[in-house]
Amino acid sequence: MAVAIVRSRALAGVHAPEVVVEAHLGNGLPSFTVVGLPEAEVRESRDRVRAAIQNSRFEFPVSRITVNLAPADLPKESGRYDLPIALGILAASGQIADRLLANHEFAGELALTGELRPVRGAMAMLIGSATSTRQFILPVRSAAEAVLAAPGRVLAASSLLEVCAHLNDQCLLQTPLLADTCKSAIARPDLADVRGQHAARRALEIAAAGGHSLLMSGPPGSGKSMLAERLVGILPPMTDSEALESAAILSLAGHFDPQSWKSRPYRNPHHTASAVALVGGGTNPRPGEISLAHQGILFLDELPEFARHVIEVLREPLETGHICISRAAQQAEFPARFQLVAAMNPCPCGYLGDKTGRCRCTPDRIERYRSKLSGPFLDRIDLQIDVPAIDPDDLLAAPTGEASASIRMRVNDARLQQLHRQGKPNNLLSSGEIDTHAHAAPAALELLSRAIRQLNLSARAWHRSLRVARSIADLAGSDCITRQHMAEAVHLRRQAQA
Repeated sequence: MAVAIVRSRALAGVHAPEVVVEAHLGNGLPSFTVVGLPEAEVRESRDRVRAAIQNSRFEFPVSRITVNLAPADLPKESGRYDLPIALGILAASGQIADRLLANHEFAGELALTGELRPVRGAMAMLIGSATSTRQFILPVRSAAEAVLAAPGRVLAASSLLEVCAHLNDQCLLQTPLLADTCKSAIARPDLADVRGQHAARRALEIAAAGGHSLLMSGPPGSGKSMLAERLVGILPPMTDSEALESAAILSLAGHFDPQSWKSRPYRNPHHTASAVALVGGGTNPRPGEISLAHQGILFLDELPEFARHVIEVLREPLETGHICISRAAQQAEFPARFQLVAAMNPCPCGYLGDKTGRCRCTPDRIERYRSKLSGPFLDRIDLQIDVPAIDPDDLLAAPTGEASASIRMRVNDARLQQLHRQGKPNNLLSSGEIDTHAHAAPAALELLSRAIRQLNLSARAWHRSLRVARSIADLAGSDCITRQHMAEAVHLRRQAQA
């Protein structure tokens, strides 16, 4: 009888708890059993491991094989345990040396030929094992993303045979080079392509400077989607910690591309998306669109076409910046610090207020259309603007709009002021921090107080208007919020009262 111990990692939300893979070869009729709460993908690993071992020119033991995945109460899913299970069997049968197993962790799905296939969540596993000194052996494509989280602890392998040669000190594995992982930045659409829409461009700049949410209302073809796509191009660059958080979430869903490292995500789900698709869920909870957009943009086009209950699930994440998914067997929490950008038409046909009078929507239809957006949801959106139809003269004229690069410089300067002053963007200021950092002139506070009374706005709108005014002042390089800054901030919430 022989036992071998190999270490791997599970995925539980954004966490990666350690899993100990114990392989035991005993007497009795030949069999292969995997225990430790394995799901279907893990149970099926028996056939993949058997074929991979034989096709790698090793001998598959004719014994009673028991593989235990500890801890037993943690659900195990996906094919990432193929490689550690195969190595455990080979070490227990004496076909590879086991003295180096304690210095490594392993994850990888095996093809029947013995080749290693990538697994999702590689970066999350490396972040979860940050306190460990063991090296992590991963498939080549998975190692290319994991090396961004821990450059000195990742080894890349393309097959089971290569891993065994490394453990036998015959041919050592190499660490992927960061230069090979990140070759070029993603090209973003430029705001200079947008004709006209100067007020909307200004709102985009303010939203980017302070990280504010934005709702655009206008007729079809006015450029709402075009503007939203270009917001990412004027956002400040990501810090290393922000990039790691975003990449880890994308890696959990299998959507991370190393070429997009430090590029802010832009998610654009269709209006038929369910609440679970938006916030995450499932038997083994996985991140939804709001978490995949972490540190980036979540664009909801045709907002009233989403089911009302789907829109309402965004209310809490917009305030807290995270989502907690509870199931009977487990609970998972995912970060969801996204910047919401939404677009809608003014009425079902889209032409309310058009000069040609082609809108035929009745007041009841318009009311039903707009009622899909509740007051509490709209109250959480900082900027709410109208995007009118484009003037034909603007379409014929040469582009005169400012390029994204120059706008991004102003936005970055404003964001640096915020980080230096308060350590966070303006949209994250709490009510107490607003009193400390959003100094406003008496005339500005008087204007805001009058607007709150006349427009019947809430206390939340008071604080959000102050945050927006603080961003406008930062763009102007002003330490104090003036009456002019406050007037623009109040003006940018008028859509809520339309």
